Amino acid sequence: MTSVAQPVILRDVQEEKQESQLHVIWRRFRRHKLAVISLILILFIFTASLLAPVIAPFERDAIDLSSSVRPAPPGTVDSQGRVHYLGIDHLGRDLFTRVLYAARVSMSIAILVVLISETFGALLGAIAGYYGGVVDSLISRIIEFMLTIPTLPILLILSAIMLRRDVVLPLPGFVNRFLSAMLLAPEREAQKVVMLVFILVIFGWLGAARLMRGMALSLSKQDFVEALRASGASDARIIFRHIIPNGIAPILVNASLALGGVIVTESALSFLGLGVQDPTPTWGNMLSTSQSYMFQNPWLPLVPGVFLVIVSIGFNFIGDGLRDALDPRLKR
Repeated sequence: MTSVAQPVILRDVQEEKQESQLHVIWRRFRRHKLAVISLILILFIFTASLLAPVIAPFERDAIDLSSSVRPAPPGTVDSQGRVHYLGIDHLGRDLFTRVLYAARVSMSIAILVVLISETFGALLGAIAGYYGGVVDSLISRIIEFMLTIPTLPILLILSAIMLRRDVVLPLPGFVNRFLSAMLLAPEREAQKVVMLVFILVIFGWLGAARLMRGMALSLSKQDFVEALRASGASDARIIFRHIIPNGIAPILVNASLALGGVIVTESALSFLGLGVQDPTPTWGNMLSTSQSYMFQNPWLPLVPGVFLVIVSIGFNFIGDGLRDALDPRLKR
């Protein structure tokens, strides 16, 4: 009996060891049902936004002159027999089309802000934690000072100064063309989006820097780092090849949670008229436009609001799922 059971146990142990770390993470992540559902919904919305020129029934800024009622409720049919599935706004523009384009802009802003801020914050935090001493003190004092600044008022001031006065970043022409194609907006409107991304990045890297600093402080004292130093490995190689990869787990969780926060922040700025301006649609400025008509048309703010809530809550559920999946203290 023992001789039969022992090979089976050994085989199970060998299969478990052969399973890659990515498979283990994915298996843990799948246990969080809300995270999986949120991931599917967000991927569906983002894919639909990327295919907006193909699946949208109207042009982004096309005005339906045949409708005598504006805003018009969902299901309105124009003179040519085309259906406005989510209705039309006060100017006669199709809301379903604009929601798709707004998803592309809002989610692109969130991805760009999080990608830039988390990368910069992780790099700065790794440098601070690895070198310690004066370098760590200087970077830590900068982070602490910026954390004491009230974020929203500063964002409002910066947005009012830089966006209202048409401040333009000196970007190469091919970058402007790429951003214009990505956002499906003219280059002038794309520049406003880039400016908003820059404003949000200013305060977006602090959390990642603090997390990576803590990981780097712990990892820099490990035996494998001492062995790398003794073997002559350069500081850059140790930081980029060992410190950052081994401390990336909390950064990924922080990034997934930050995506929802950036979308809400961008929507708040656009809602207040200090973010992306009409005619470039975002969920925030669509909410801002609907507030003047919401008492006569209570369904109007729900059109962008439902998508905004789904995506922001979805990113939080994904962050929870990643936190559980990347926690080394949990069983396989």
